[in-house]
Amino acid sequence: VFASLAQAQASVANEVYQELGQPSIFLFCPTEYCSSLCSPSPSRSCYLLTLGQELFPAIRVIWTGPKVVSQELSATLLEEVEGVLRRRPVIWDNLYANDYDCRRVFLGPYTGRAPGLMPKLHGLLLNPNCELQANFIPIHTLGSWFRSELGSCARTDHTGMEIAAAPENSQGPQDGSYSPQEALELALLDWVTEINQQALESGR
Repeated sequence: VFASLAQAQASVANEVYQELGQPSIFLFCPTEYCSSLCSPSPSRSCYLLTLGQELFPAIRVIWTGPKVVSQELSATLLEEVEGVLRRRPVIWDNLYANDYDCRRVFLGPYTGRAPGLMPKLHGLLLNPNCELQANFIPIHTLGSWFRSELGSCARTDHTGMEIAAAPENSQGPQDGSYSPQEALELALLDWVTEINQQALESGR
């Protein structure tokens, strides 16, 4: 019935999207969801080119970056992905994911993401450690990165989408400068406070 896998996937996704009443958030994860899975590259992938042409414009596409677990995200790569998909990607960030090796737990700050990425994205999802309490630092430092991005963006981006301003009393950088080390130190201070509070509440 279909000339390619991409056409089949786009047809099914479009039909489901319409059947659900065209929801405001509808995410599609492609088979080629990072650069290393594309042949020969994102911008020259027949699969991604077809998706960009066939998927309804309001359907958002998930992307993990250069690899499944990407140490770095650059504006250049995101622009390439936007060009082929005809929409800004939703980043599914596996920086902290450890479901593929539960012997590892990641406790460092959110890092490796170039400044000024927010206008290149339609959204960002963080795939955390499997251990719930180990995610305090990842989520806290992601918040610091997000506030720094807000500080460097105009109140409204180039598509007209409004960006909510960070509260004035929020901790962390708001002037567009993000320091992973400073974000880590803030997270550690708050985590120690949280741990001590929990110990008091439990009577230990």
